[in-house]
Amino acid sequence: MFMIRECASYVLAIISFVIPLTLVNAQQVTPSPPSDTGYRIRVNVDEVVLHATVRNRHGVPVAGLSKDNFQISEDRVPQAIKHFSHEDIPVTAGLVIDNSGSMRPKRAEVIAAALAFAGSSNPQDQVFLVNFNENVSFGLPHGTLFTDRPEQLKTAMGTVIADGETALYDAVAVALERLKQGNRDKKVLIVVSDGADNASVHTKAQILQAATQSDAIIYALGIYEPDDPDKNPHVLSELAKASGGEAFFPDSLREVVPICERIAREIRNQYTISYIPTNQTQDGSYRAIEVHAASASGGHLRVTARAGYIARSKPPVATAGAIQPKARN
Repeated sequence: MFMIRECASYVLAIISFVIPLTLVNAQQVTPSPPSDTGYRIRVNVDEVVLHATVRNRHGVPVAGLSKDNFQISEDRVPQAIKHFSHEDIPVTAGLVIDNSGSMRPKRAEVIAAALAFAGSSNPQDQVFLVNFNENVSFGLPHGTLFTDRPEQLKTAMGTVIADGETALYDAVAVALERLKQGNRDKKVLIVVSDGADNASVHTKAQILQAATQSDAIIYALGIYEPDDPDKNPHVLSELAKASGGEAFFPDSLREVVPICERIAREIRNQYTISYIPTNQTQDGSYRAIEVHAASASGGHLRVTARAGYIARSKPPVATAGAIQPKARN
C-alpha cells in the first residue's frame, strides 16, 4: 500500500459556464478573455444531480447502499431524493496534461498514468486530450473529438515535447468547454500538473468560478519535488474542491499510476443522486449542499461530492420599445 495525501471536496448541479474560445490552425486553441455574461442552467426544472463517492473510516469504498442510507440538505433544509442509482455509467473524460518545461523530468510517468486511467475506465467512455504549456492544444488528430482507444492516446502524448511556460487556467477552461460536446451524462477532468501558472489569459478566480458552475468533476494529480519552485498544490486542491473531485499529491513517481487506476475505479463506483430543490427562487445565490450517508448498522460514512451550486438568476424583463441585441454571424 502507498500513502496518499488527498484533498476531498463535495456535490453537483446541472449548471454550465460558457467560456468562449477560438480554434486556431489544426488543434491549437487560443482562449478568449472570459465573459461576464453569467451562467445558465441547462434544464427548465432545476434538478440537482450529485455524483458521490462513499468510503468507510478506513478509506475503503462502500458499495451496496440504498437511497435510504443517504440524507441531503440544501442550505440546511432537508431535500427529498428523486432519483438514485449505483451503476457503472460511461463518462466523457478529459485528460489535461501539463507539458511545460518544469514537467520534463516526469514526462514518462505522466504518460503512463494517463494510459492507466484510460485502461481502467469504462470501455464506453469518451476520452479527449488537452496538452498545454504556454499554448493549449487538443492532442487527438484533427477532427477527432473523442476516442476510446488507449493506443491513440499513447501516440498523441508521445509526440509532445515538454518545454515552455504554463497556462494551466486556460487549459482547464478549454477542457470544460470541450466536455460540453460529449454526449455522456457524467463529465470528468483529470488534471496532471505541478499547479504552476505563468501564461494564462484566465485568472485563478475565474477558473475556480468556472469549475464551481460546471457540471464536471475535477480530479487533480500534483506531481513535483518538495523543493520544486514551480509547484502550487493549493490551486489543484481548490479546483478539485470546487468541483466535487479530489486532489492527490504522491510522495514518489511510483505512486502516480496506482493513483490514476484508483481514480478510474472510483468514478465507476460512484452513487448518482438527484433532487429538486425546495427553494425555487431564481436569485443567483450560492446554495450549500451537504450529503450524509450511514451504513446499515448506523455507522458514519465519509461522502465526497460537490459542496454546492449557484442558482440561476431570473431573466431580465424587456421593456417596451427597448432595442434587443442582434446575434452576430
